Amino acid sequence: MALNKAPALIRLKPQTLINWHVYSAGLLSIGLFALTGWLLSLFRNNVTHVDSMWSFFLGMSAYTYTLFSYEFGPRTLLVLALVTIWAIRLGVYLTWRNWNPHEDHRYAAIRQNNGPYFWFTSIYIVFGLQAVLAWIISMSLFGAIGSISALNSFDIGGALIVIVGISWESIADWQLSSFKAKLNNKDQVLNSGLWCYCRHPNYFGECCVWWGFYLISVGAGAWWTIASPLLMTLLLLKVSGVALLEKDIAERRPAYLQYIKNTNAFLPGLTKKKINKLH
Repeated sequence: MALNKAPALIRLKPQTLINWHVYSAGLLSIGLFALTGWLLSLFRNNVTHVDSMWSFFLGMSAYTYTLFSYEFGPRTLLVLALVTIWAIRLGVYLTWRNWNPHEDHRYAAIRQNNGPYFWFTSIYIVFGLQAVLAWIISMSLFGAIGSISALNSFDIGGALIVIVGISWESIADWQLSSFKAKLNNKDQVLNSGLWCYCRHPNYFGECCVWWGFYLISVGAGAWWTIASPLLMTLLLLKVSGVALLEKDIAERRPAYLQYIKNTNAFLPGLTKKKINKLH
């Protein structure tokens, strides 16, 4: 009885302790999807579509965990609804953005650096790597799905943060696409709208999404899934997000140097120009 009365924050539900075969099933489903993507890359001689697959890796893991879970409750429905909206929105956007027979310059550089056998090594340095990263990040989804306990303040707060994150990155992506669609903006820097408050509002929104999912998993008692949002934050800041994008962008767009001086990289805030006006 004492276990049932323990606060959700410090209680691990028995199924989260013994159902690691469910978590492993998530890796299997993601891995099979990644293998399909690799086979497609051999036909296309292009691996760029792995970007479009990223959100579906995570969406697929959520449905796999649901399929293999022993219990099904309101938290599961909440997580599935939110992750489905997020995955479809991001997947469709990236597919539309990357709809091009030419390989993205990031992957073209990786292909060049890995020589004539990239067609084979891409199975693990591109598709396999992203599959494993997605599996780790899906830990928060795993921790939340299958819980039948009543929704609580962590769930409500987490869901609100996920919704804000999806909305924020959607608006940022729309503003950037509209900006790039105008020919006279070529080689220019977008510094209006949400892009006025930080240089990567889309990444900030994505980060919010996964901290929101983590709060929902905390509501289920799975506080130990902290690796999920931490890894996503690390990737966005230091690996495939801000650090990679800004590595050489100033060389291609000199105006970006001034943008860096005036605007936060990740967390939204007032530009130095706006702060000076307030004073």
